Amino acid sequence: MSDRTGIFAGDDPFVIARAWLDEAEKSEVNDPNAIALSTVDKDGLPNARMVLLKDIEDAAFVFYTNYGSAKAQEIEAAGKAAFVMHWKSLRRQIRVRGVVTREDGPQADSYYASRSLKSRLGAWASNQSQPLGSRTELMAEVAKVTARHGPNPKRPPFWGGFRITPLEIEFWADGAFRLHDRFRWRRETSENAWEIHRLNP
Repeated sequence: MSDRTGIFAGDDPFVIARAWLDEAEKSEVNDPNAIALSTVDKDGLPNARMVLLKDIEDAAFVFYTNYGSAKAQEIEAAGKAAFVMHWKSLRRQIRVRGVVTREDGPQADSYYASRSLKSRLGAWASNQSQPLGSRTELMAEVAKVTARHGPNPKRPPFWGGFRITPLEIEFWADGAFRLHDRFRWRRETSENAWEIHRLNP
């Protein structure tokens, strides 16, 4: 699939997503892999927050978090999530909706081990999304886990990844006079072939 701009070239949305992210890494000052992740709580009330996307696989998008966090609890209850990735410098965005499963094995271990020691210890210390009395209390917990786990802590059992397998991906690029270019990949299940449509701006 192609268009007049050439920026949507190809029939594989994951290849396009990786290409766009590669471009963004050259122009975005901070966190080109940031996504606004959306979930819903048990009452259907939406939640959104910024997280860092850590991998675009051949068939999914992966990020990591504390499994006790609000986003993790809402994801596991619903089994679904959505996100938007926006690059102001490129005037582009990608929207994704899909089903979610845990990444709780060797891949999560490998990513955890790649993080700085302070980040690894911080993952042990933070009871994410739960009330905290003070920053002093948090830093005291960091000191405790540092003494307990030493310089090479293993990945906490309550911390790991989520893999979003999309049922819908939309690529959006800014156009003159607000006549934007939009292409949507959609399928009923992850086993189905993609249907690709150009959308009105």
